[in-house]
Amino acid sequence: MLHTRVDFYLLSDTQPDALWRVACRLLEKAYLKGHRVFVACASKEDAEHLDELLWTFKDDSFIPHNLEGEGPEPPPPVHIGYQQEPARFNDILLNLTAEVPAFYSQFKRVIELVPTEEEQKVLSRLRYKTYKAKGCFIQTHHL
Repeated sequence: MLHTRVDFYLLSDTQPDALWRVACRLLEKAYLKGHRVFVACASKEDAEHLDELLWTFKDDSFIPHNLEGEGPEPPPPVHIGYQQEPARFNDILLNLTAEVPAFYSQFKRVIELVPTEEEQKVLSRLRYKTYKAKGCFIQTHHL
């Protein structure tokens, strides 16, 4: 049985939108490398915010994406959802929620972003412990 790889990205940028900008950069990188990514957002508002950012974060790039319930079939390489399990994705999960999604193990890789705010760091440490207890291979990256 293969264990999911989990990458924690520790953000150093203290700007309020740092998490969203890093999420866009990582999604662009994954897309350009041919990966399919499901983004788990905490709310419909967060999902819609990320959807808007992906249209505008860079003038010279485009990341094919759609929100849950919208867009073509089959879905584009980046699919943004909230409060539901992805049906057709098993490559990369970008988790933008406060908890470990129940469906994380169907993915080869999970990306977790760790903002600079102490409250968010505490939640990230809890997710780290959960993944470790489940036998995931964990790597940490400083940005």
